[in-house]
Amino acid sequence: MQRRDFLKKASIGAAAGAAATFAAPALAQSLPTVKWRLTSSFPKSLDTIYGGAEQLANRLREMTGGKFDIRVFPAGEIVPGLQAMDAVQQATVECCHTASYYYVGKDRTFTFGTALPFGMNARQTNAWMYHGGGQELLDEFFAGYNFLSFPGGNSGTQMGGWWRKEVKTVADLKGIKMRIGGLGGNIMAELGVVPQQIAAGDIYPALEKGTIDAAEWIGPYDDEKLGFYKVAKNYYGPGWWEPSTCLQFFVNKKEWDKLPKEYQAAFTAAAAETNVTMTAEYDFKNPTALAKLLQNGVKLRTFSKEILEAANKAAIQLYSDEAAKNPAFKKVYDSS
Repeated sequence: MQRRDFLKKASIGAAAGAAATFAAPALAQSLPTVKWRLTSSFPKSLDTIYGGAEQLANRLREMTGGKFDIRVFPAGEIVPGLQAMDAVQQATVECCHTASYYYVGKDRTFTFGTALPFGMNARQTNAWMYHGGGQELLDEFFAGYNFLSFPGGNSGTQMGGWWRKEVKTVADLKGIKMRIGGLGGNIMAELGVVPQQIAAGDIYPALEKGTIDAAEWIGPYDDEKLGFYKVAKNYYGPGWWEPSTCLQFFVNKKEWDKLPKEYQAAFTAAAAETNVTMTAEYDFKNPTALAKLLQNGVKLRTFSKEILEAANKAAIQLYSDEAAKNPAFKKVYDSS
């Protein structure tokens, strides 16, 4: 009996050992070592949003036995945060982690990769991108810039930012200098605001020195870390310009085409995992951070009906005007 059990266990052990020998290292043995650089648009201090790129890199190393190695660089180490996309387009780096709406100055169609004011929430965005043809439309557009994209994290609905003074009417917005990205800045301009595009690490000094009067970033967790509450106590919501905020991994097309199919599949899977994980992480961390902010004397406020209605009217007009003159914008807008 003992002999039969011993032989049975030995056979199972030998089979498992053989499987481990021939199956597990097969990927590492048969595929090349690939080393890429990824430049982020975000500083290391923002662990959740910057951490998305680190999660991608770590998962790829795990899935490929370290063969596909991406080194992540924070904003400013290779290029400034708002030049991440340009670095990929010009093949300075193989990939980046950024928000496509930072580049609406090149073409307003870039807004759809990240957020459309008064548009879809995070779940709707994922549904559109993964199953509604949104990703295919975006990659058709991005092809003209020599890269393709992957959803790389979503913060969910954002806050309406930090304001030095209370704003109740559209008239109160006149002349206010505000850090705000994407088409939200264009819409705010229609209401009298002077929009400013400033990278994350430069927002606090600008707000502290009075270079700007208001600033939006993401939400309680990141905003608390950046310390905006120390210089502006009025915290508004909702962030109608970003009902969800999807980040992207942009990958240089030529570099992507060089990858083995197995590595392409691994990258796609790791990006999708990052996309889902980031939303869950923000949903977990934001309530605790908001409680801390309120304990520090932050005044939580809501934009008035007058401001929201004026902003919505300006947004609809902007989309209509842009669609009439920009075929790429119209094609994606009609689908979203």
